[in-house]
Amino acid sequence: MGRARTIDRDRVLDVAEQIVSRDGATALTFDAVAKASGITKGGVQYCFGTKDDLIAAMVERWLARFDAEVARSTPPDADNVARARGYVVASKRIDEATQTKMAGMLVTLLQSPGYLHRARTWYAEWIGMFDPGSASESRARTAFLAAEGAFYLRSLNLIELDQAGWDDVFDDILKLV
Repeated sequence: MGRARTIDRDRVLDVAEQIVSRDGATALTFDAVAKASGITKGGVQYCFGTKDDLIAAMVERWLARFDAEVARSTPPDADNVARARGYVVASKRIDEATQTKMAGMLVTLLQSPGYLHRARTWYAEWIGMFDPGSASESRARTAFLAAEGAFYLRSLNLIELDQAGWDDVFDDILKLV
């Protein structure tokens, strides 16, 4: 009797990310992921349920990686200003291809009420930690919002910004914290 086949969820997510990076978010289908992964469409559906669930898993994995990068960029005993600085430093390091991929998936997911709530909660936690009565924390909040604005503007191709321009913008943002 043969061993039951298992599906490597991370490998399927890697393949899904490759499809989005190479062909855009509209090319992300269960059929495309199944074919590129060498598994059945039913196997992809079993792992993720719906396309929105697949995208959510991709975003959650990316956010976990980003949160780890923020943690690496932030001292263990950091105050809110240092946490904001770590966030900006981590944001500066995101390459353009990853930005475009993530922004596209986020825009798709924000159409889902459940994920919209998750994103609002995540942002509320960040914004809520800053004391607007503190000048340094007010600047840190502004730096956080500026980093997010730069991320979305570049990711959604609303501005053209090469790597040198990106670095200059983030050097200016870092001066706030």
